[in-house]
Amino acid sequence: MKVEPVTLEGAHVRLEPMREAHADGVVAAGCGFGLFRFFPFSLESEEAMRGYVKLNAAAVGSSAMLPFVTIERATNRIVGATSFLAIEPAHERLEIGATWITPSHQRSPVNTEAKLLQLTHCFEVLGCNRVEFKTDERNEKSRSALARIGAREEGRFRAHMVMPDGALRTSVWFSVIASEWPDVKKKLAAKLGA
Repeated sequence: MKVEPVTLEGAHVRLEPMREAHADGVVAAGCGFGLFRFFPFSLESEEAMRGYVKLNAAAVGSSAMLPFVTIERATNRIVGATSFLAIEPAHERLEIGATWITPSHQRSPVNTEAKLLQLTHCFEVLGCNRVEFKTDERNEKSRSALARIGAREEGRFRAHMVMPDGALRTSVWFSVIASEWPDVKKKLAAKLGA
């Protein structure tokens, strides 16, 4: 399993490897909405967001992660970001995470199609055995969204991360494994068809 930079494109969204040239669009889509209260790092300021883009852009092509910007095809506007993280080639698994969508595009086809594109790439191109997700136990929206797409909740890591305010985060882990992928794919496709 070798994760290389790739652009994933569907009817509604295009996922492009993050570049420094995306910084203005990422700032416009992400700053000032309180989107990152469950992230273990702060991205609320423009300076922090530009640093995040620079760091992620530098990681493209590494074996550690592959960050994407989420672009709405109809407007060619950045509406969020997501990443392949915790890449473990020897075990044929990775995590989809650090996902966020600007408020105007939440509960739209954007995130559903992005997950379909990412999971299709993971299982049908990379040959993953397992794709993981983790979220803050307080993030009900994220946990519900993961359950809706067919990811299975596996457990909790208590006191897993120190949050920017010093609080300890409990992370809830979800996964989709290769044998579940056909059903998850049907569920995602049906949601997009509706």
